[in-house]
Amino acid sequence: MTHRHERTLRVGSLARVEGEGAMHVRLDAGGRVREARLEIYEPPRFFEAFLAGRAYTEAPDITARVCGICPVAYQMSACLAMEDACGVTVGGQLAELRRLLYCGEWIESHALHVHLLHAPDFLGYASGIDMAREHRADVERGLEIKKTGNALMALVGGRAIHPVNVRVGGFHRVPSRSELARFAPELRRALELALETVIWVAGFDFPAAEAKHRLLAVAQGDRYPIDGGQGIATDAGYGFRTADFEDYVFEHQVPHSTALHAELADGSTYLTGPLARYSLHSAKLTRHAAAAARAAGLDAECRNPFRSIIVRAVETVYAIEEALRIIDAYEPPERPWVAVPPRAGRGHGVTEAPRGLLYHRYDIAADGTITQARIVPPTAQNQAAIEAELCELLEAHQGLGDAELTDLCERAIRNHDPCISCSAHFLELHLERS
Repeated sequence: MTHRHERTLRVGSLARVEGEGAMHVRLDAGGRVREARLEIYEPPRFFEAFLAGRAYTEAPDITARVCGICPVAYQMSACLAMEDACGVTVGGQLAELRRLLYCGEWIESHALHVHLLHAPDFLGYASGIDMAREHRADVERGLEIKKTGNALMALVGGRAIHPVNVRVGGFHRVPSRSELARFAPELRRALELALETVIWVAGFDFPAAEAKHRLLAVAQGDRYPIDGGQGIATDAGYGFRTADFEDYVFEHQVPHSTALHAELADGSTYLTGPLARYSLHSAKLTRHAAAAARAAGLDAECRNPFRSIIVRAVETVYAIEEALRIIDAYEPPERPWVAVPPRAGRGHGVTEAPRGLLYHRYDIAADGTITQARIVPPTAQNQAAIEAELCELLEAHQGLGDAELTDLCERAIRNHDPCISCSAHFLELHLERS
């Protein structure tokens, strides 16, 4: 097939990816990639514009609607940024409850991605439904883990999708100790299932690949980062404060996408998400998670994007262990929230969404009115790196036929994220060879 002068491959609807876009690839006569464009044509969503003129207390509820899979990430980054602007720090059991809620989101999101979005790629099925015909027990295991994550979000956040119990300064209501204790057996059952999942995915066949980009993840002291931190860690030997994020990370418009691309100040591409978190913080995993990683063959650093499914499975174990730890030590705080009186200023917040680093920045007036908002989601940050990885894969596998090459491109995108942007639907691939 490769002797033809020109070929066009079309994927009218890329399954198991939330997002709408297209990809255009041009290969020259020598098989070299001359052009690779991941085209995102999402319609404008105006969230940053919607926030201007609203009260600072409304940001967590408004930004939660950015994503139905990871609403807690948007709520937490918004809360941290508003509290930073007002000079308030939320600590103690309220901060632990935030981390507990975030654990629920990691559990349900990772279980969904591993079992229904990513695993079919390795087992040769078009969808999780097709896979269930021969791997019913595996799919049911994933659904049970996801159900546990959703139940935890409902318990702490008020409901599983777009939680309503989160507010600047804490929560509207906090659970009792007995409410959380009653949930612990369900988490212990999920832990057993998550450990089984690590063993299952470790047995897949993984194409050779290496992500050569810089890596960025939140730095949260001696903790594996989830719900905030003291700044940003990189693999380049330096870190920086959350408030300096925009001095190190630059977004720019590209002609083929309505989503911004991000790069570091030196022009290099970078990755955020499970590979970055694991490679920068694997030494901070909990006992079962660390043992599971070793048993699955992961070293301290993992740069093969196809093996990100193992990292997600290990992070699921970690999130469940963290949830159990928090529940075991939980003592209800005196009040569900701390007062966060408004003041004029600028605040920054960053957390680790299941798919990567999420940055929020707000300017507020003295009465608490939001005057400016900026949100940098992880999906946009990874797009330039994904394009670069596609170029390398295409050149390394140029001898493949059209169908195989198309499949490889789709898999490469799904390695990173179930979303190709925060509001998308399908991907269409065009490949030209001359």
